[in-house]
Amino acid sequence: MLKYRAEFDAVVTFTNGGALQTQGFRVDVPHADVTEAEIGELFVASLNLLKAGRVELANVRVFAEPHLGTFAGPSERRRYVELSHVITNGMTTYPGLPAPEISSHLTWEESRDRYAEGTEFSFDRVSMLGQTGTYLDSPRHRYVGGTDLAGVELERLADLPAVVARQVDSGRRAVEEGDLDGLNVAGRAVLLHTGGDRHWGTPQYPVGNPYLTADAAGWLVEHGAAVVGIDSINIDDPTEASGGERPAHTILLAAGIPIVENLTNLAEVPPTGARFTAAPPRISGFGTFPVRAYATMPYFEPHDHTRSAGWQPSRTA
Repeated sequence: MLKYRAEFDAVVTFTNGGALQTQGFRVDVPHADVTEAEIGELFVASLNLLKAGRVELANVRVFAEPHLGTFAGPSERRRYVELSHVITNGMTTYPGLPAPEISSHLTWEESRDRYAEGTEFSFDRVSMLGQTGTYLDSPRHRYVGGTDLAGVELERLADLPAVVARQVDSGRRAVEEGDLDGLNVAGRAVLLHTGGDRHWGTPQYPVGNPYLTADAAGWLVEHGAAVVGIDSINIDDPTEASGGERPAHTILLAAGIPIVENLTNLAEVPPTGARFTAAPPRISGFGTFPVRAYATMPYFEPHDHTRSAGWQPSRTA
């Protein structure tokens, strides 16, 4: 795996007076899409600067180069972010659809006479629709003869570079083409962060859900997205106003692009730099199934003082 470093000029103003200026400084960074805020924090931590206030960066360049061991910099460790809802007995995912039924086929007590003394097992059973919790739609969900869960390539499901399109508190339901323009989505998991998951488990969740427009879905196909996810009950508008059409499902699944619905916790995923996984079981003749969706990110932990002393990232021309 390639490793990256950043080179930049910086001016640090200290909260107790004075300033520090440097040119061509280099630090190890966790990934190629590192933000300037992350670079600034790594810079402050690498020099163990106390009372660092405003940090101004200029002439930033990120390039592939082996890490040299920046103090408090990125490591081989990974941070994991859960993006799936928990499935519980009787929960509602989509109003009007059957809830999951979780029960025991064989309890620990019932199994004891089948094994040696002190050995016991639980055999659990679940009956549920594929559209339960956080789930992935394969082309078979929309199209007769479409690729089923067993046929979706792992390259579209696991360890994909992620790009997050944020539409939280935008004041509108629709994620439009203009909201995606300029994003590098080729071969990436495109995660639509709308904030819709804040209503999960309440009657409000399915009401006026955020969705993806047909034009935006077409743009994602044209630009080569690998998988598209949303923190909403449906990637389409399911209200009567839609006339029963489902353009996002129709366009994306026709292009072989899986869809993940009912994501959560996307606020914890940076705009770029994370990796996304959402893999269902390999079930033949099945179009939709729950996934354990999650994001991974390189881990780094600058000293606490870089956050507590009024440090702010800034950029100069």
